[in-house]
Amino acid sequence: MRAQLFAIAAALGLMFAGIGSAQASGDTPEAPDHDWQHTGVFGTFDRGELQRGFQVFQEVCASCHSLNYIAFRNLLDIGFDVEQVKAIAAEYEVEDGPDNEGDMYMRTAKPSDYFPAPFANPQAARFLNGGANPPDLSVITKARDGGIDYLYGILTGYEEEAPDGFELAEGMSYNHYYPGHQIAMPEPLYEEAVEYADGTEPTLEQLAHDVSVFLAWTAEPEMEIRKKTGLKVLIFIAIFTALIYVIKRRIWAKLH
Repeated sequence: MRAQLFAIAAALGLMFAGIGSAQASGDTPEAPDHDWQHTGVFGTFDRGELQRGFQVFQEVCASCHSLNYIAFRNLLDIGFDVEQVKAIAAEYEVEDGPDNEGDMYMRTAKPSDYFPAPFANPQAARFLNGGANPPDLSVITKARDGGIDYLYGILTGYEEEAPDGFELAEGMSYNHYYPGHQIAMPEPLYEEAVEYADGTEPTLEQLAHDVSVFLAWTAEPEMEIRKKTGLKVLIFIAIFTALIYVIKRRIWAKLH
C-alpha cells in the first residue's frame, strides 16, 4: 500500500496540478526557504497551524482537490475531539452499498470514512476545470522537488500581471515559482479569504503557511511518532553501548 502511495505521488509530481499544463523551465526560480516548526530532528506540528490549515483546505481547496488517503478520524491527531470530528464528517455525504436491491446509495459520512472527492471521476474534473484535473493533495508535499517550500511558493507566487514580453496563454495565470510560470489554477488565496475560528489574522502568507503545514501532515501523519520512536531507539543504543563498554572494561581488568 505504501509503495502504491509513493507511485501515485511520483505521478502527481509530474503534473502538480493538472493545476497547469506548463512545462518545466530552466529559468524558474527555486522557492525560498520558509520557517517550519515541524522540520528538523525534534520538530513537531503545531496543532493551531494544523487546524487552521484544515479550515483553509475545507473552505478553499476542497472544492477542487481531493484528500483520498485521509479519513475523518485522522483529524483526532491534529487536536479535534470526537464530537468535532463527528460534526465535520456529518457535513459530507459518501457513496455506500449496495443495498438489499443491489443499488448504491448516498449517506452521511462517519468518522471512519475517507474524505470524498469533489468530482465523480477524472473526466468530470477535467470538464469542469478547463481540461485540467486537480490532483489529490494527500501526499503532494512529497510529490514535488522542494516539497512544502515549493507548495508555499506556489500559493504566494501569483502576480497580477505577467512581466513585459511574457506571452501568457488564455485562461492561464502567471506564477513566479511554477515551472514555466503559467498555471491553470487561478489564484486560490487572498487576504481574509478565510475567517479563522481562533481569531488569527488571515493574511495571504498566514493562509499559505497554515494550509502548507496541514498538507505536510497529510503526507506524513505518522511523522511525530516516527521521530519519538527514533529518539527512544537512539537513547537505548547509547545506554546499551555504555553498558557494553563498562562490562568490557571490567572483564579485561580482571584478565590483566
